[in-house]
Amino acid sequence: MMETMLARTNDGQTSSMCRSLGALGTAGVLLLASCGGSEDSAVADPAPVTTESTVAPSTTTGAPTTTTEPTSTSTTTTDAPATTSTTEAPATTSTFGSIETLLPTTSTTSTIVVAAPVVAAPAAVKQTPINPPKDSYAAEPVIEVGSIVIPKIGVDMTMYEGIRLSTLDYGPGHWPGTAMPGQAGNVVVGGHRTSGHAVFRNVDKLTAGDEIIFRDSTGTHTYRVKRVEIVDPSAIWIVNPTPTPTATLFACHPPGSTKQRIVVFADLVG
Repeated sequence: MMETMLARTNDGQTSSMCRSLGALGTAGVLLLASCGGSEDSAVADPAPVTTESTVAPSTTTGAPTTTTEPTSTSTTTTDAPATTSTTEAPATTSTFGSIETLLPTTSTTSTIVVAAPVVAAPAAVKQTPINPPKDSYAAEPVIEVGSIVIPKIGVDMTMYEGIRLSTLDYGPGHWPGTAMPGQAGNVVVGGHRTSGHAVFRNVDKLTAGDEIIFRDSTGTHTYRVKRVEIVDPSAIWIVNPTPTPTATLFACHPPGSTKQRIVVFADLVG
């Protein structure tokens, strides 16, 4: 399609229309022809208990002749403190034991729920399409970036990086600065209609639903045609970035003329 920008006059020279289109390209016109409680209770402090029991025997033993009774009484009194200290200890142990049995129950029935990690969406790739080249005939590096397949019209060709005519002579060219296949954004590709491989000769036969398939180092990316439009050469808006993954193919229209551009708009499948 790019060759149509090079419409020739009868004497084989490039027509003035082609030269004027190149000039428009420098002004922002669509130049391309293809456009995530412990045990201390046991000691039981004998002091307070002994003091109370020793007062009782002293009062009872009033007769000085009875020397034996005091001895027996003191023996009996010393047993009481021992009994008192013994009954206090179990109470403490029992209470502690009941609390102890509650703790394991609480801990064994608790459940820890771990939330699923939040995966952030990939950052969008900044896209800045280059301006149409001032010299569409200048040579540029030949860089293969994958291939394009359009089953309906029999296209299966290598795709290159660049939009100058010298690149489009090899095959369809990817507009530098636009999205790459599969990315969020606009994948813009131009190609010839009548010269070279004439890869886009029959793009006018594409209709809504037809597939456009790109293959590159990241995989296979399938787009589905949404619509086909005919626009003026100045419609440089067709290369603008889009918020969703789209593809735009363009070529001169009609075949053999640079008067208009035929543009195919498609959306990434899935």
